[in-house]
Amino acid sequence: MDLPSSPASRHLSSKPTWLERLTAFLLREPEDREELVELLHSAFERHLLDADALAMIEGVLQVGDLQVRDVMVQRGQMNMISVDDPPEAIIAFVIQSGHSRFPVYQDSRDNVIGVLLAKDLLRFGAGAPLPLRQLLRPAVFIPESKRLNVLLKEFRANRNHLAVAVDEYGGVAGLVTIEDVVEQIVGDIEDEYDTHPVDDRIRSDREGRWRIKAITPIAELNGALGSQFSDEDFDTVGGLVVGEFGRVPKRGDAISLGGFHFKVLRADSRRIHMLLVERETAAGGPL
Repeated sequence: MDLPSSPASRHLSSKPTWLERLTAFLLREPEDREELVELLHSAFERHLLDADALAMIEGVLQVGDLQVRDVMVQRGQMNMISVDDPPEAIIAFVIQSGHSRFPVYQDSRDNVIGVLLAKDLLRFGAGAPLPLRQLLRPAVFIPESKRLNVLLKEFRANRNHLAVAVDEYGGVAGLVTIEDVVEQIVGDIEDEYDTHPVDDRIRSDREGRWRIKAITPIAELNGALGSQFSDEDFDTVGGLVVGEFGRVPKRGDAISLGGFHFKVLRADSRRIHMLLVERETAAGGPL
C-alpha cells in the first residue's frame, strides 16, 4: 500500500528545476540584444545562472558580431613553411614551434599550396626522404570579413581545424583555427605547452594597431609599445584597464590612457580577454 506523501515531500517534488526557473524568467521576451543581456545578468544575480554559464552565453552572443579579422593570427605572426625548405629545417621548425598544423607556401607567402600536419612527419626518420608535396592537405581559404558563427558552423561541418584568411586582393591576411573561435565562447584554452609567448600576447596589424591579450604583463606592453605605464598597482594590461574604468568594461567600451586608445574587443561579466590598442592623435582620438 502506498503511503501518503508528506507536505514537505510534495513541496520538494514541485520545486521548479534550474532550467524551468530560467525559462520562466526569460519568457518576458526581451525586445533587443541589450535587454536580453540585462535579463541574463539579472538571472545571474538571482542565482539562476552561475558565472561560467553567464560568461559562455555572452560569448555565444558575441561570436555573431565578430569577424575573422578580429581573432586571426596576423600574417606577420604566422608559422609557415616553404615547400623548398630542406627536410631537416622543416622538422626542426615543427618541433620548435609546438603547433600541429602549418600552411605551406611556394615562392611567396601569398601562394599557400597546402597544409602540413605535424603528425604526418612521424613516420619519417632522420635522414629519410621527405615527400613534402605528397603530405600536404588541402588549404581552406576564407575572407577575413567572414563572421565567426558562420566559420564555426563550417569548421564543424567540414571537420576542418584551420583556415587561411585572405584580404580583398587575395593576399594572405592571417590564419584562424577552430580553437581561436571556441575561445571566444569559453575563454582561453590552455594546455601544458601554452606559455603565452610575447608574439602571441601582442600582435600588430598592418594599420599600426595592436591586439593585446588582457593577461599581458604591463612590462611587456611597455616594451612593445614604448609606453611608460606603471606596474606598481596592477600586473597586467587587463588589470590596468579595469582599474581605470572602475568596473569590468563591456565589449566596445574604450578609454584613453597615456597617449594610447584602448578598446575592449572581448570581455565577459568577470574579466577582459582582448584589447585593441592604437596611438592617439594630437586631437586625442585614435590614428
